[in-house]
Amino acid sequence: MAEIKRIGIITSGGDCGGLNAVIKGVAREAYAHGIESVVIPNGYAGLYNLLELPEVVFLNAERVSRIEASLAGSEAGHSRVKISKIKDEKKYDRIKEGLKKFGIDALVISGGDDTGSVVVDLTQNGIPCIHVPKTMDLDLQPYSVGGDSSINRISVFTRDLKTTGLSHNRILVIEVFGRYVGHTALRGGIGAEADCILIPEIPVDFAVVYEHMKMTYFNRVMRSDVKAGTYIMVVAEGIKIANGEMLYDESAGVDAFGHKKLAGAGKYVRQQLEKMMKADPAVPEFMKKSGMYAPGVYEVPEVREVTPGHLVRCGGSSAYDVIFGYKTGAAAVLLLKQGTAGVTVVNVDGDQIQYQATTEAIKRREVDVREIALYESIGTCFGRTPQPYEHRPVEIKGHIVRHM
Repeated sequence: MAEIKRIGIITSGGDCGGLNAVIKGVAREAYAHGIESVVIPNGYAGLYNLLELPEVVFLNAERVSRIEASLAGSEAGHSRVKISKIKDEKKYDRIKEGLKKFGIDALVISGGDDTGSVVVDLTQNGIPCIHVPKTMDLDLQPYSVGGDSSINRISVFTRDLKTTGLSHNRILVIEVFGRYVGHTALRGGIGAEADCILIPEIPVDFAVVYEHMKMTYFNRVMRSDVKAGTYIMVVAEGIKIANGEMLYDESAGVDAFGHKKLAGAGKYVRQQLEKMMKADPAVPEFMKKSGMYAPGVYEVPEVREVTPGHLVRCGGSSAYDVIFGYKTGAAAVLLLKQGTAGVTVVNVDGDQIQYQATTEAIKRREVDVREIALYESIGTCFGRTPQPYEHRPVEIKGHIVRHM
């Protein structure tokens, strides 16, 4: 690899916490080594159109100081564009000409599995890149910037919703992002002490969910001196029903990377619970005993679904993501400087910059369901018959590699 004199920074895919820290980490580490850094705006769309841009933004000391690392989102902007799908036979030549126009020698690209697949593509076409893992879904092999921020926001929103749940004795279903994995639902739900957490890795048995809800909710209300209670569920958007099918929004089509758009998990869960309550003769009796029953008006408890959507990926970044973003952004520069490209930064641990091939880093990592039984043993429902936690005591000696 030729000497690196100028680095282009790209953020791609969905926005999330920690990305501005990645940008600042790259810019400041590059500056420390006499390397210039510039923003390539609007993700891969901006990279494709770089040749047509009149100028790029140089991240000098003054410009970098105006970027707030603790804010979510990205100063560089995003797009959901897959380079290989652009209908232009000379797209890679066009990209190289754009990079040459602005003297950009290499790229630091932060994004998830789809973004990483394009990093592999660009590398194979002779464009030096380093991938910084970013996805609030936490579905890559390494930790990804943005995950901790979204988990914290899910936990806060879920805890906050308990107040309105208690005021109206509602059963609340909170649907959260995560696509094909349940990391954010699991961790955000546990952090908020949710009663039930439904994730894609465990097909939902609604008979189990209903019995857990009924026992927990009924007892909670009846124990209360003011007959107040709520039941909180956190549901991943990609949950599977008993036959293993996911809930797609067929009318929404697919995204730029060919993925069907997920939608309606919260609504589906609400409808199932409402249907089961209306058919259960024990429900009117409970309503009467708790003083809530109003014939023809209020005969079953109210179930509401709430979809915080993009609220879980906006606003502020957690301290963990700011730290991770800073160090992985800086590490990306050091890897490029030593001639390493086409890899994903995994972590910085002491004096080690840990990385792996991007093809390996972007392989999907699902929730380890062996751990679920531990949470079931302390009362959380996961939409299946609770299983015993099969544990193995293991003494750890020496250095511990920390991974979220």
